[in-house]
Amino acid sequence: MEIQKIKRIRGNNEMGTYTIEEYMARIKDFHGSTAPGLVIGGFMVHHALGHLPDGEFFDALCETASCLPDAVQLLMPCTTGNGWMKVIDLSRFAITLYNKYTGIGIRVHLDAKKLENWPEIKSWFFRLKPKKEQNFQRLMDQIIEAGTSLFGTKTVQVKPELTALTSLGSKTALCTSCGEAFKVVDGPVCPACRGNSPYTRLSSFYGRAD
Repeated sequence: MEIQKIKRIRGNNEMGTYTIEEYMARIKDFHGSTAPGLVIGGFMVHHALGHLPDGEFFDALCETASCLPDAVQLLMPCTTGNGWMKVIDLSRFAITLYNKYTGIGIRVHLDAKKLENWPEIKSWFFRLKPKKEQNFQRLMDQIIEAGTSLFGTKTVQVKPELTALTSLGSKTALCTSCGEAFKVVDGPVCPACRGNSPYTRLSSFYGRAD
């Protein structure tokens, strides 16, 4: 999807090339449910893009692993798979879109001080009542009505180590410990065998050796 198309916003009834209804349908198909965080995230992406110049290439940085990465992937060509989106889970509801070469970008966050006029959004965001007691339709109505007014915006400079271009064609070698192929970055042993494995144990599948 072209950035120029994404930036065609004519109010809170549209989300890029989608109507709000179409965007919510895409959220449900992609995310599994019509999550309020993705609706807010869509407005955050548009708000950030509206402050950036046309014709440049931007990467994305999400400060939470919840909801916002999916909003970016739905509305931009940035994904975790192509390396144009990074997720650094700081537990903050914020995204940054930045020039992939200079690191200069726009950070957008959900400003808690601006939720006072939107009680249903505030209740959802701060978990003030159980999900079953929330009024989902009222929450959606308030999110759409509030639109980009919920956000704080700053110009930022992303750290150089995050803008360094990485090659997907890095040399591949066999780990001298486990024997599996991995992208060589630092030494002959893969990251898992250096102590970063997510598993407590490995065994053969259903008792059969591979």
